[in-house]
Amino acid sequence: MKCIGNYFKTTAAVLCGTILLSGCSLFETKDVVTEYETENYNQNIYQASLYAEDLCVTEGNVEMSGAPDASGLHAAALFDVNGGEVDFAYQVFDKLYPASTTKIMTALVAILYGDLSEEVTVSEAASASSFAADESVAELQQGDVLTLKDLLYGLLLCSGNDAAVAIAETVSGNVDDFVDLMNEEARKLMATQTHFENPHGLHSDNHYTTAYDLYLIFNECIKHDEFIEVISADSYTPDITGADGNPRSVEWEPTNFYATGEAASPQNVTLVGGKTGTTKLAGNCLVLLSKDDGGQPYISIVMGADTKDLLYQDMTALVDNIPENTESED
Repeated sequence: MKCIGNYFKTTAAVLCGTILLSGCSLFETKDVVTEYETENYNQNIYQASLYAEDLCVTEGNVEMSGAPDASGLHAAALFDVNGGEVDFAYQVFDKLYPASTTKIMTALVAILYGDLSEEVTVSEAASASSFAADESVAELQQGDVLTLKDLLYGLLLCSGNDAAVAIAETVSGNVDDFVDLMNEEARKLMATQTHFENPHGLHSDNHYTTAYDLYLIFNECIKHDEFIEVISADSYTPDITGADGNPRSVEWEPTNFYATGEAASPQNVTLVGGKTGTTKLAGNCLVLLSKDDGGQPYISIVMGADTKDLLYQDMTALVDNIPENTESED
C-alpha cells in the first residue's frame, strides 16, 4: 500500500510539473480546437457567403412601378447584374417547365467542357429527322461535319434540338452523361430547384427550373465571350460538309422577335441577345441580356406568357424600367 501511495504521489508531481512547464497547454486545448475548426471546417460556409455577395438576391416578390401585368404569367424578373439588385420579381421560386431556355445550360456545359474547334460528325440521333415536324431543328443531317462552335449557333440562334443532341454526344459521348453534367453545374451555381432530363427542353415531367435559377445559370453564361458572341449574332452560316463530302449551305436566324424585327425593341437600352423557349405547358418564355446607356448589364426573364405578343409586351415593360444615365463601364 505504501509503494502504491508513493507511486501515485510521484506520478501526480510529474504531471503537475509537466503542465506548469508546458504553459498549461492541456487547459488551452479548447481554444486550439476552436481555432482549427474556424480555419478548416467552416471554409465552405464562408465561400458560399462570398459567392452570394456577387448575386442578386431576393426572398420573394419585388414590386416595381410600370412592371408588366404578371397575373397572366408564370414568372417574371428584372436583375441589375452589376448592382446586385432585384428590381422586379414575380414568382421567381416557382418550379416551372423551361422549354428551350434549357439550352443556355447546354451551351454553358459545352463551353466549359468542350473544345469549340472540334469537328463533329452528326449522328442519326442528332439529325433533324429524329424530331417531330413541329419541333425546332437546325436542319442537321446524319453525316454532316461541322465544328462544336457552329453547333452553339444552331443551339442558341435557331434553337435546334438536333444541335443540342449533337453537342451532348460530342462533349460527353452520350446524352445521359451530358445531362448529368448539366445537373452538376446547376448545383455548383446554387440552382437547387432545377433538374434537367435532356439538353434541349422538350417536355418531361421531371425537367424543371425556376426563374431565379435561370438567372443564376444565364448570369454565369454571360461571363463567357463565346456565349455573348453567339446570342448577339443577327444570323449565322455554318461551314457544313455533308455526308457525301460536299459543302452544304444553311443559314440560322434568331428565334428572338426583337432580333428579327417582329417586335419593337425597347428604347434607351441595347439588347444584346437571349434565349427563347416555347412548349404547350411552359408557355412562351424569354431570358434576355440588355445594357443601359452606361453599358451596365441587366437580365430580364419572362416565363409562361400565353402568346408571343404578350411575351414581348411584358418583356418590353420590364426592360423599359432599366434606369437611364448610369455610369459607364470602366
